Amino acid sequence: MASTTSLYTGLSGLMANSNRLDVIGNNIANVNTTAFKSNRMGFAPTFSRNFSLGTAPGSATGGSNPGQVGLGVSVAGTQRNFSNGAIGATGVNTDLAIEGSGFFIVEGAGQRYFTRDGSFVRNPNNDLVNQAGAQVLGFGVDEQFNVIEGDLRPMNIALGTMTLAEATRNVTFNGNLNASGEVGQQGSQHMSRSFYRDAAGTIPVDGSEDIGAVDIWVSDGVGGTTLAFDSTSGGPVEITVAGVEKGGKDLGSHTWTYGVDGSTLDDFAGFLDNVLGVDGTSVGGESLGGSVSFNAAGQLVVNGNEGTVQALEIESADLVVTGNIGGAGGIGQPFIMSQTQQPIGESVRTSFVVYDSLGTPVTVDLSLVLQDTNPSGGTVWEFIAETNDNASDDRVIGLGVIEFDANGRYVMASNQSFQITRDNGAVSPLTINMDFDNGTESVSSLTDTVSNLAAVFQDGSAIGTLSNFSIGEDGKISGAFTNGLTRTIGQVALAKFSNPEGLVDAGNNLFTTGPNSGTPLIANPLDFGTGRVVGGALELSNVDLSQEFISMIMASTGYSAASRVITTTDELINQLLVLGR
Repeated sequence: MASTTSLYTGLSGLMANSNRLDVIGNNIANVNTTAFKSNRMGFAPTFSRNFSLGTAPGSATGGSNPGQVGLGVSVAGTQRNFSNGAIGATGVNTDLAIEGSGFFIVEGAGQRYFTRDGSFVRNPNNDLVNQAGAQVLGFGVDEQFNVIEGDLRPMNIALGTMTLAEATRNVTFNGNLNASGEVGQQGSQHMSRSFYRDAAGTIPVDGSEDIGAVDIWVSDGVGGTTLAFDSTSGGPVEITVAGVEKGGKDLGSHTWTYGVDGSTLDDFAGFLDNVLGVDGTSVGGESLGGSVSFNAAGQLVVNGNEGTVQALEIESADLVVTGNIGGAGGIGQPFIMSQTQQPIGESVRTSFVVYDSLGTPVTVDLSLVLQDTNPSGGTVWEFIAETNDNASDDRVIGLGVIEFDANGRYVMASNQSFQITRDNGAVSPLTINMDFDNGTESVSSLTDTVSNLAAVFQDGSAIGTLSNFSIGEDGKISGAFTNGLTRTIGQVALAKFSNPEGLVDAGNNLFTTGPNSGTPLIANPLDFGTGRVVGGALELSNVDLSQEFISMIMASTGYSAASRVITTTDELINQLLVLGR
């Protein structure tokens, strides 16, 4: 007898296969959706009606199996295929793909989501966002551009607005110092006319004179004297040094002021020593022999440093006095200088630019002078580092010795670091380390016709603006600045789940955690199996159209067969009704 039960059994087949067609249709519709993961539906029989649960076998009879009639089919569940789709290159640097099992982490409207879709863009605030505007999360960097792991924050790529300046810390040199050159024996020497404490010219100054308390006279060159500094002028007396050259390079303009503090001629000599960069300090047993002082004849004597590149050129007009005209008077150029000695010594000089923490350029001159040739072989050179940009009065910022062996190879150097005082708001002092032996970039001392030296590398830079960026396989965002620097400005983070099939689809290619997904593990790309990030590419859908078409045929067949069950049952019921007429 026909049963209505078969109608509902057929109906369950219709509904199940209809749902399967919905899943297949969704897969096919998203065949071109970025990073879409295909889904499949599983069926399970519903509960059965039991006629008998069966019997156990006896001593003379066999057992019987259960008697059951199934009541149709139900949807057991869906399973998402999280296998990787193919990677397609796009060339857009904000596009990202994942080769692995990780997920990008995005945040929108206070809700955190997970996605495989890396079609990101930058919004007007320079945040990296997905197509729906959710911010991409990752790790930021500290002031030294080191990634701060564990602190998730929106990724911001401020092209055209982010600026960077970096202080120089290291300078590397290369070149060859002529080992056959003449050893430094003397520097250039300049002397002034004699200064006296009396108009008769009988008591030479010794440098201890306070020019505000004692009249100072200077020889006029023809047997008499001229008042040089008038103690009754009322001051302040200013002596400006400008136009002096060292090795052909202008040393700039510097002014020494005498007020009422008891400054002496020796104080001025010390000031001149600083601004001319002459130095007689012994370093490693070597000295460049520079000094400024008044001799027994009352003459101002300027002894330059040894080495031809340290040659001083001082004209009388380079030292001008102002403010001492008053009372009995005084003259504007009391320092009539004449050169009495030429420098001797093989030497070389190079100039290079370093930067303070504000990106301000600072020019440094480095000179090396041959000081000694060892009887057992090898040479010894002394270096002097100078700059006009030192906030203190002293032009000399570094002194040291470099030694080479009998084969002209670098052996050692002393005092390879120097400091520059800054007063412009930058970090002070600026400390620079010099490297004379950096692998192939090494200074040697072999026989040659001339010495040569150059700074071949220095870090640090003036201000630069972020102009471009790229994202590496480890998720690090490398920013390129207009000053040539490249720095890490962030790192895209990935999440991994122990059971990604347990994620809940939230639409827009986004997922949220589900009861069966597990807690997300937040990590760097390449760690814990999260996979690597491919920049300038997108992951394609993993829908297999051939499989979907086969599944569609199977679902269509199942649907038709279930409808036939309903049709047949309907015919039997109709026949039953005919019997009653």
